[in-house]
Amino acid sequence: MEVTLHMLLIICPLVFLAGLVDSIGGGGGLISLPAYLFAGIPPHMAIATNKLSSSLGTTISAARLFKYMDLPLAGACVICSLAGSAAGSSLALTASEALIQFMLLPVLPVAAYYVLRKKDLNQPKQEKLSRQKTFLISMPVSFLVGIYDGFYGPGTGTFLILLYTSLAKLDLLTASANTKAVNLASNIGALAVFILNGKVFFGLGLPAALFCIAGHYLGAGMVVKNGTRIVKPVILTVLAILFLKVLIGE
Repeated sequence: MEVTLHMLLIICPLVFLAGLVDSIGGGGGLISLPAYLFAGIPPHMAIATNKLSSSLGTTISAARLFKYMDLPLAGACVICSLAGSAAGSSLALTASEALIQFMLLPVLPVAAYYVLRKKDLNQPKQEKLSRQKTFLISMPVSFLVGIYDGFYGPGTGTFLILLYTSLAKLDLLTASANTKAVNLASNIGALAVFILNGKVFFGLGLPAALFCIAGHYLGAGMVVKNGTRIVKPVILTVLAILFLKVLIGE
């Protein structure tokens, strides 16, 4: 497959927007993966190439939030996430393209629903769990979400934040910071499997990665409250277009 101007004009602006959205409030995959599909990239290749651009973009956010991470916990969760994403991406390679297309209908609305509710994570201080319980909950959560990210991906960061804050009782800042490290690990684990299986479209993924990095860089300086007003209509618009595309079967 050759890169065309049509592909670049569709994917690069939307991947930039995805990086911006992901840096502000998570859920960038709700925009970037559909962007590849809109441009006519086959589902397996779209998921794989999206991992390339999102991995490089997420690196920027992870570096920005590094000082807020719980490093021992993040390290343990990163290992679990890597293992899960490698397993998930291996499963994705065996799934039919029809199944992956079908998953867009139930998965993206659920992810979008939680992205739109993310403001509710700013809850009053809650009682913390013991250190041991925090690890025992966070590690399997990271593994399971890693499987999902390797297999499909959109909404992974939001799911992680929700589970870390609600189940592991992490504060929002720590949960957000650790999520960047764990999400980066799941992206890298899946990307390695996809590269080994020749599914990554480098000619398109590398230019898109530059736009994703730019989006993350600019989004890092935006206020979350103001950014949310941008995120919500963008996600809803992308979902509406995607539903029409999938239902029409084009």
